[in-house]
Amino acid sequence: MPPRDNPSARQVRLGAELRKLRECAGRTAREAAGLISTDQAKISHIEAGRIGISEDRIRRLAAFYGCRDEALIEALCVIAREHRGKGWWEAYRGVLAQRFLDIAELEHHALHLRALQPVTFPGVFQTESYARALFGTVIPKLSAEEYEARVEHRLKRRAIFERDNPPPFQALVHEAALRVRVGGRKVALEQLEHLLEVSERPHVTVRVIPFVNDEIELTQTVLYAGGVVPQLDTVQIDTPFGGRYLDATAQLAQYGELLDLAEHASLGPGESRNFIHHVAREL
Repeated sequence: MPPRDNPSARQVRLGAELRKLRECAGRTAREAAGLISTDQAKISHIEAGRIGISEDRIRRLAAFYGCRDEALIEALCVIAREHRGKGWWEAYRGVLAQRFLDIAELEHHALHLRALQPVTFPGVFQTESYARALFGTVIPKLSAEEYEARVEHRLKRRAIFERDNPPPFQALVHEAALRVRVGGRKVALEQLEHLLEVSERPHVTVRVIPFVNDEIELTQTVLYAGGVVPQLDTVQIDTPFGGRYLDATAQLAQYGELLDLAEHASLGPGESRNFIHHVAREL
């Protein structure tokens, strides 16, 4: 099977974790290739997520690398067992860019989520009208097909809350996001009312960061997704070129601290709901 041209972020992550284990063990790609009777180039492709790997080979490599973390090894085997076409987002392959599929897959597999939103609302909390207004301002203008696909895909991301055990989701939303009238007054008011509704769900926490408490740098959109084991935690940040996924220990710690600071600067859940009510009345 030829290498994948466009591996998913989750496939890339599997390879990256195998590379981390190898490097921590002080083993070379050549040594790893010899263990599983392949060549060094294939190991490079595996570690880049461009070629899949069997559970048996993962376990053999983990033993060779001296990894005794059974929970991590099993988590990696779970990823290896996954096949394209199983997730609902796969219906959009070839229609939307890979980054749209990656964010849906990340949310789907997360055990818990924390989001920092400086100027917009979390995608999973957006109303259809709000999403349409956002995608309607994309430059260059989207084709009708892609426009509709993006809106539909964004609304389907809500599926994470329809499970029997939805992941806890903490949304840290800046006051600026509440006051920007995306799509005009009617759309903005509908979005605020929807945010109030979702904030009442037992697994959702919405906290507002008011302008008066803005004591830290909060200009970057951040999503922290907790993995089934801490080593698989992932941070997704928005850039002008699409989402970027971070998994280095220092990066996870840095953005975890940023989210903690943002939470400290925010109002409590009850105060936040009152604040959102106040902003809605002012529209």
